[in-house]
Amino acid sequence: MLEQNTKNLKKQVAPYEKSLTRDSIIQLFNTLAPFIALWYLAYKSLSISYLLTLGISIAAAGFLVRIFIIFHDCCHHSFFKNRTANRIIGTITGVLTLFPYDQWAHDHSVHHATSSNLDKRGTGDMWTMTVEEYLAAPLLLKIAYRFYRNPLVMFGIGPIYVFLLKNRFNRKGARKKERMNLYLTNVLLAGAAALLCWAIGWQNFLLVQLPIFMISGSAGIWLFYVQHTFEDGYFEPDREWEYVKAAVEGSSYYKLPKLLQWLTGNIGYHHVHHLSPRVPNYKLEEAHNNTVPLQNVPTITLATSLSSLKFRLWDEKKKNFVTFRDVKKAAKKSLSVNVKPEI
Repeated sequence: MLEQNTKNLKKQVAPYEKSLTRDSIIQLFNTLAPFIALWYLAYKSLSISYLLTLGISIAAAGFLVRIFIIFHDCCHHSFFKNRTANRIIGTITGVLTLFPYDQWAHDHSVHHATSSNLDKRGTGDMWTMTVEEYLAAPLLLKIAYRFYRNPLVMFGIGPIYVFLLKNRFNRKGARKKERMNLYLTNVLLAGAAALLCWAIGWQNFLLVQLPIFMISGSAGIWLFYVQHTFEDGYFEPDREWEYVKAAVEGSSYYKLPKLLQWLTGNIGYHHVHHLSPRVPNYKLEEAHNNTVPLQNVPTITLATSLSSLKFRLWDEKKKNFVTFRDVKKAAKKSLSVNVKPEI
């Protein structure tokens, strides 16, 4: 637990909240240019070997994840100082990543305002049930939850459902500005896909785009999942929930190798991002390194993050994530204790 005064902690991070136009423009060039070049190389490699195409697609997918981080910063108005610039670049990068700018900005802001709040789940987050909720749930709901939490579903079907389907429709109650932005995104997306299909053929387009989409989509969902699903996380009911604690105890520090850290736009410093969403991605590491209390947050690595796959439910009593097997064992133990021997 952090012993640092929460207000002072936010003040310590405040100096890093200002974006630098020069650094943002450089990041645009060193992200978009390589992605376009790799996409073209993947297409040209089709005439040589599809294995080579897949290899290039992996690299291109890494840059698409980085493009999403730029989109993500634009949604927080942290990439540029000018809101219009954030909106324009955010809409363009949203087309590349299949995300409507205004709609996702709304849902993601709700996520930041309610992250780890047990009474305000359901918008911009992943479906998480508590042990008590799961045990009390009807059979069909339990089956649905197990299906949702299956890694093959979450990281395989998940990108297809969220990016290709869900993101193409307006949410209930969306305002006109948000609806129009989604329509614009869909039109631009359809136009870009149609143009590429006309230029190189729809088969070639799919052979290049599908692996890039699936790899980057799965990686994106994995990053979001692992940074909020680790054993000693943080979840509290609304009356006990605290924003700063939710940020630095409910969001992990995902310590990645430098190359992966660069490709993922420093999003591994997720605790810093949740503490202050206005810190641009290229200042997250600096904020972490220069704020001592932030260096004592939950830390995971590539190796240790794999254990997050087994966590399914939040145990309100133990204050940690548990597996389905843990719950089953606890239920059996409780049953055996409560059963009285016959006389």
